[in-house]
Amino acid sequence: MYQNYKTMIFFIYSRQKIIIMQNHKFIFLGGLHRSGTSLLFKCLREHPQMSGFKNTKAVEDEGQHLQSVYPPAITFGGPGRFGFNQGSFMDENSELATSENGEKLLHQWEKYWDIQQPVLLEKSPPNLVRTRFLQKLFPNSFFIVVLRHPIAVSYATKKWCKQPLHSLVEHWLRCYEKFELDRVNLQNVVAFKYENFVANPQVILSKIYSFVELENFPLNIEVLSNVNNKYFSRWHELKGHKIKSLYAIYVESRFEQRINKFGYSLKNLETIE
Repeated sequence: MYQNYKTMIFFIYSRQKIIIMQNHKFIFLGGLHRSGTSLLFKCLREHPQMSGFKNTKAVEDEGQHLQSVYPPAITFGGPGRFGFNQGSFMDENSELATSENGEKLLHQWEKYWDIQQPVLLEKSPPNLVRTRFLQKLFPNSFFIVVLRHPIAVSYATKKWCKQPLHSLVEHWLRCYEKFELDRVNLQNVVAFKYENFVANPQVILSKIYSFVELENFPLNIEVLSNVNNKYFSRWHELKGHKIKSLYAIYVESRFEQRINKFGYSLKNLETIE
């Protein structure tokens, strides 16, 4: 009789998780560290019909730190490094991509969500290279990916990982190139540039709300523009140095064409396509 009771409880629990999966939209926000994902996350979770993690005591309220299903980015080297470890790239073929893990992940995250809201939001930078994995676990998922100029991201990340500039630019490329390969397999995905967001935040937010079929909602958080300038100044100083400019030339010649494919340039930092 006790065994039958346990079976019944398990069935009810699983059924509840299935209902939540079916009746909600799950937004996964990703983009490399220092790409503006935290700012966008804070803006989006203000929407009255969207619930995002808040006051969790985890770093930047990131879902990767609030679960035990898959390893967080720090396991693979952390900011500026995780993309060099193939283990951080996850898709639907991962041994962890099971329905049981989907239920477990939902169970661990739902305590931080208001599941009365129709749209549930989670943000973690390495979502960028795990979109197909998350889509397998959450079929009703939507992906938002933020890109920021690789020079700004690289210089902003240096204080965390102390890697040389060329390594950080290469890391940027590997992660976003992986996303582009995965993108064709995603059902619902939108990507945009951080520079366009800070220039016209309400325009970008409106597009996102339309993307997930929510009514528009006014921005209530201050968004600063021109924050790339201090990082661009460091690049210009490097290029103008009598000796160190040789290193800048090396970085340009090695990465310019690959970066151009994302609408950025190392030769003219202000050019954004």
